[in-house]
Amino acid sequence: MGRAEVGTPKYLANKMKAKGLQKLRWYCQMCEKQCRDENGFKCHTTSESHQRQLLLFADSPGKFLHSFSKEFSDGYMELLRRRFGTKRTNANKIYQEYIADKNHIHMNATRWLTLSDYVKWLGRTGQVIADETEKGWFVTYIDRSPEAMERQAKADRKEKMEKDDEERMMEFIEKQIEKTKSKDGSHNDEEKYTELKRDEEQPLKLDIRLEKKFQPETILGTSALAKKRLKQEKRNDENSGSEYEEDDEGFKKPKSIKLETQSRSKASTSSTSALDDIIKMEEQKKERANRKDYWLHEGIVVKFVSKSLGEKFYKQKAVVQEVIDKYRAKVKFLDTGEKVKVDQAHLETVIPAIDKHILVVNGAYRGSEAILKKLDEKNYCVTIEIARGPLKGRIVEKVQYEDISKLY
Repeated sequence: MGRAEVGTPKYLANKMKAKGLQKLRWYCQMCEKQCRDENGFKCHTTSESHQRQLLLFADSPGKFLHSFSKEFSDGYMELLRRRFGTKRTNANKIYQEYIADKNHIHMNATRWLTLSDYVKWLGRTGQVIADETEKGWFVTYIDRSPEAMERQAKADRKEKMEKDDEERMMEFIEKQIEKTKSKDGSHNDEEKYTELKRDEEQPLKLDIRLEKKFQPETILGTSALAKKRLKQEKRNDENSGSEYEEDDEGFKKPKSIKLETQSRSKASTSSTSALDDIIKMEEQKKERANRKDYWLHEGIVVKFVSKSLGEKFYKQKAVVQEVIDKYRAKVKFLDTGEKVKVDQAHLETVIPAIDKHILVVNGAYRGSEAILKKLDEKNYCVTIEIARGPLKGRIVEKVQYEDISKLY
């Protein structure tokens, strides 16, 4: 039977068939030839050119297998990098786009039998982050290009500088608090009151020096302007808390010791309140900087609150062994010892007993180890004491349940 003439419908149909994808079982990878049907493929396998290619493959099968596997992997990874980047994507979706090219390397010519085996190999070699779900295998590309590494290094340096600045500021605040406390202690040491002891044989002598004011009003009478000035002075004395007060005769005399102690206590409380305001501002700044939408940390105890793995693991406690890509973690269940990879949406934090060690997983003191001191069930918050670092011993109140978790 001859070939169809150029321009006829049969010729156009044959061209369209040749341009599209054909069945994989009628494709010869060694010869890179696609046959349309079983008869064509049978004729090709008996041809002389195909026999020569088989002899070449028989001489060094490992060389050809390695070459096809490398070419397939390079094409798949290049498509993943350019098309999807570092987004978490279904592995089968990437494979469907890869085989849409007619001249692609077929998987039956590589050393991997299935796509799952290939994805597992990528995860073991550290090229991608692979995780299996109910919808199949998902992969996330790990960008190790020089540009990406430089961006990551800059971000790490910036975070370290911000952390150093915060630590220096907290050290300065601690020194100011200690300095204020030491001053208050020195004042208390100076003002020690002793008991009055007097010898009964000796007469009691009082050395009182009173400053007598010149009062022309006693001679000439009080004018309206003088009365107004006198009222203004009395009002100023009451507002300013001066050290002297006038008696009925117009003389100045010292105020009681009680007023002095009250003014000193007011000054100390004002300085303490100023430090409290500085500490509060710094905590608000740290809260804004350290509040993230991810909270997983290695070594914390979590509770599995999803039924996606069945009733067996529901409400079971596990320890986080490894954090993957910030939002997912590899956990080990405490009862069964089984290990799974889960998203943080399926987990929640665990609150331990009083005086047990916890880790702050989010908020201003993110990453700090602390001790649970008080539990406020009504407001769903706790009071903790920082256990390590430059802030050791600090008491932090009103920390939300979801911002702390038990340490394993």
